[in-house]
Amino acid sequence: MSAAAALYTTLGVPLAWLADRVSRTWIMTVALTVWSGFTVACGFAGGFWSLFLSRMGVGVGEAGGVAPAYSLIADYFPKEQRARALAVYSFGIPLGTALGVLFGGLIAAYVNWRVAFIVVGLAGVALAPIFKWVVKDPPRGGMDRAPQTLASGEAAPLIAPKAPAFGKVLATILPKPSFWLLSFGAACSSICGYGVAFWLPTFFQRSFGLSLTDRALFYSALSLIGGVAGIWLGGVLADRFGAKNKAAYALAPAICFLVALPCFLLAMNVNSMVWAFLIFLIPTGLNLAWLGPVVAAVQHLAPASMRTTTSALFLLINNLLGLAVGLWFFGYVSDLLAPRYGAESMRHAIYIGLGFYVISAVLLIFASRRLKRDWVD
Repeated sequence: MSAAAALYTTLGVPLAWLADRVSRTWIMTVALTVWSGFTVACGFAGGFWSLFLSRMGVGVGEAGGVAPAYSLIADYFPKEQRARALAVYSFGIPLGTALGVLFGGLIAAYVNWRVAFIVVGLAGVALAPIFKWVVKDPPRGGMDRAPQTLASGEAAPLIAPKAPAFGKVLATILPKPSFWLLSFGAACSSICGYGVAFWLPTFFQRSFGLSLTDRALFYSALSLIGGVAGIWLGGVLADRFGAKNKAAYALAPAICFLVALPCFLLAMNVNSMVWAFLIFLIPTGLNLAWLGPVVAAVQHLAPASMRTTTSALFLLINNLLGLAVGLWFFGYVSDLLAPRYGAESMRHAIYIGLGFYVISAVLLIFASRRLKRDWVD
């Protein structure tokens, strides 16, 4: 696991604990600045250790961003809209992947890799103060409570609940089976998500013969179109059916994973690049459809005063497995299969790795049976 991933997954919990007590927008602003500044530093790295330390700094910045954002969005939108709202936030994944692969690949191909880091990092530094100026920190749990009125008829001010001790959060969350099932279900899908996203360009090179520029164009278009459509689909399904049955927040992504599996296999075995692109759009989207529903469900496993820390605990499990196992698994299996399959070893490694979709679907189906009981309104 990379230095950035190690810090991102572990440091996120204490930063989320802090975000349950202070301004979430300030923490996210500082996190974005740190992340972007160290991204620029990666472009100036002169050797292994300077790059290693810069990547660690990137991990520190990333750790303070996602969990506070989940909690913040849950306080901006009512329950019946949260899966879609969190889905829109998650558009950052396919958008970032598409722009990173496209511009990073083109800059690396026609200039050099250092410029790619510097350009992306400076853009983030410029965005940080704009984010703090535009995004306000709403009252925690404000959308969960009915508005109160004073004797004068005026609306009573919302008083944010006091953040509990870390041990209280653990005592609330850890006994709930749905937390573990959602976390490991998402983690298994992330093993495929992170792993396939990282190694699919290698497959395109080895099996489809695409150049660096062609891979950048092909994969960025896949990520943008398929990813955005799939994430939105998951949010819409969860909000539409979850209002009547909480199980939909877990069942919708489970069905998406089971549909994605044969589509992936078909897309990897067509001869036409046009057909490959069109079919790859389906699993690329369905692979990310879990983000809105599952993240929204996690927000409802704890009271508003615990949401940021709860999200960080979920992300700890999801990313430790997704990043640590996903990036390693496909490369390791490909190396094992190389003596037999040669350049096609990555194809067969992906075949095997797609089995994690089945595991994820099974875990989410079990989670669907517990959600109503563990749900906090």
